[in-house]
Amino acid sequence: MRILTLSGFTLVALLTTACGGADKPAETPAAETPVVAAPVAPAAEPVTVAAVAPAPAAVTYASLTGDAAKGEKLFAQCKACHVAEAGKNRVGPSLWAVIGRTAGSIAGFNYSKANKESGVTWSEDVLFTYLEAPAKFMPGTRMAFGGLKNPQDRADVIAYLKTKA
Repeated sequence: MRILTLSGFTLVALLTTACGGADKPAETPAAETPVVAAPVAPAAEPVTVAAVAPAPAAVTYASLTGDAAKGEKLFAQCKACHVAEAGKNRVGPSLWAVIGRTAGSIAGFNYSKANKESGVTWSEDVLFTYLEAPAKFMPGTRMAFGGLKNPQDRADVIAYLKTKA
């Protein structure tokens, strides 16, 4: 019998060995004998748990350099719903001067309640996170776009949008 203590929990393990114990049935206590775990002193040798590797550092907008020319090409997929021209809305609002703008603030555009009430200001960092998974960032948004999973693509689109102000 081996008793291990790990973070205040006691683990009792019955071990059989390959040298004769494997073919013997384990003894079980009689039905009327209760099994009670008693406090156990710490083992002479502490049980070590393999260290878990830390998660890789998240890529941030600040760690990337966006390319506006590449961003313009990537923005082509956004053009089904958005334009980056002042005063023009489509299914989605104009993204002209979006950096620094409060979400849901273009007069006359029919925003979702989630967008209007979000209180979000579209900074580069916020757009970087939003563009990865819009519906996850802002549950209830009407934007059906699945997102740009590649961090460099997001940085490139933001670099392009920064030229549109």
